[in-house]
Amino acid sequence: MDQAPGSRQNDAHNGLPVCYRHPDRETGVRCTRCERPICPACMVSASVGFQCPTCVREGSGTGHAPDASRPRTLAGGTIAADPHLVTKVLIGLNLALFLVQQAVGDNFTDRFDLIGRAIMPALGYGTLQGVAEGQWYRLLTSMFLHLSYIHILSNMLSLWWIGGPLEKALGRARYITLYLVSGLAGGALTYLIAAPNEASLGASGAIFGLFGALAVLVRRQRYDMRPVIALLVINLVITFGWAGIAWQAHIGGLAAGLVVGTAMVYAPRERRALIQYGACALMLAAVLVVTLLRTAQLT
Repeated sequence: MDQAPGSRQNDAHNGLPVCYRHPDRETGVRCTRCERPICPACMVSASVGFQCPTCVREGSGTGHAPDASRPRTLAGGTIAADPHLVTKVLIGLNLALFLVQQAVGDNFTDRFDLIGRAIMPALGYGTLQGVAEGQWYRLLTSMFLHLSYIHILSNMLSLWWIGGPLEKALGRARYITLYLVSGLAGGALTYLIAAPNEASLGASGAIFGLFGALAVLVRRQRYDMRPVIALLVINLVITFGWAGIAWQAHIGGLAAGLVVGTAMVYAPRERRALIQYGACALMLAAVLVVTLLRTAQLT
């Protein structure tokens, strides 16, 4: 899913939207920064698309167009030469660790997967392991491990299809923050609800977070929501209908993605960074509280 299908709805009741500076002129072009409709007279060329005169003035502080060569994404991130670089790095990291799993075996997987509290003979007979034993790093490391070739193949294809467009729309810093927060939220909900001796691993929580943010982005850009909703329903049916899937991670990641994604794409420009990263901080605080509560239950 390289792009969300569908076409943008018109802002006007009849025909195309009108230029925000010239209400008598219809246009199909929007500013790449603020997304306001602009007519040919108001278009300032940028490295990607066009910007409106207001954004050019605010960006450069001088009213001249050279700063338009550094346009911002919809969420306020910097547009990079390779808008899919972080997605490629994440896929490469997951694949590399999967190869390590195959080479080292269960000893490696058991040391870094997500488990609440259990005795794991491979790591020392009679020794309790897990998040409840202070191994909080498992909430993070389990996001990069996979159980089988089918498991990692399906997750990496989803990451490429969903992550690519999101990284381009959000920018690298916001995108990787969304990914990690969603994955941690999925892990925290799994730790809270699943049996303490039930191991969990995979990037699905983070990917479901990207899925939630994509739905918000498609809504924000006024594309047709039906394909995204249909795909989400299919994935949820698989989540609850296929044995052995940690549905807690999927739901936790999806919820975090919806919250953080909403903050990312709807935050007003004047308080954008505060709202975006504030929402991420709140989600991480929720992860911390859930983890502490569950640990208190198990110890």
